[in-house]
Amino acid sequence: MNLENLTQQIKMKPDLEFGSIFSRSFDLFKKVWLQGFIILLLTFVVILPFYIVMYIPMIAMGITDPEALQHNEFPPLLAIAMSILVPVFVIGATTFALALNAAFLRICRQKDIGDETSDDYFFYFKEGRLGKVFILALYTFGLSILGALACGVGMFYVMVPVSLIPAFLAFSNELSPLEMVKASFTLGNKNWLVIFGLVFVTAFVAQLGFVLCCVGVLFTAMLGKVPAYYMYKDGVGFNQEV
Repeated sequence: MNLENLTQQIKMKPDLEFGSIFSRSFDLFKKVWLQGFIILLLTFVVILPFYIVMYIPMIAMGITDPEALQHNEFPPLLAIAMSILVPVFVIGATTFALALNAAFLRICRQKDIGDETSDDYFFYFKEGRLGKVFILALYTFGLSILGALACGVGMFYVMVPVSLIPAFLAFSNELSPLEMVKASFTLGNKNWLVIFGLVFVTAFVAQLGFVLCCVGVLFTAMLGKVPAYYMYKDGVGFNQEV
């Protein structure tokens, strides 16, 4: 389906219902909590090298000139290195996080329709798909920068379409990265308040795992990702199984 047809399909769909998506997300999470936990662990594993690379200049500075860090001085060379490495870290981490989140939403779809196909956590790391994910990560990074520049208020606006990008990556993979972003804005603008409420509330509920000696959050954190599946299912719809 091309972007024009997809946009028309979104416009013809009824508005999203907060209560329906919220309750169904809990029901589906009961089926995918283990897969969510695995996705979370994989995210930590693939992002860890980026953390190490980002801190290499500071570690090197601490070894070669420890007095500079002790006096809270920030040498120009270190500032330049960090200004280069931080965007690289953010874009790299976003790329892998997007790929894993999209894979998680595909698994949600499979569990929802009773598909017994084995879980493929690395679906977007294969067959050249990661290139499209990387471009989406660049768009996501750019949108976040624009939102931050708008006195922070823009962040609240862009967080809604940005939260939908993994769903369009998972279920509208025939679109180009830019078209996925445009479709995310179309669906997000139509149902902005409902989606914002779902993102905020489910993220808050997901963090309640901290009450279980903090370890429980590892099992509940991915609850906040499940509503995106139903946002796509109710707001766009599926023309074929994925």
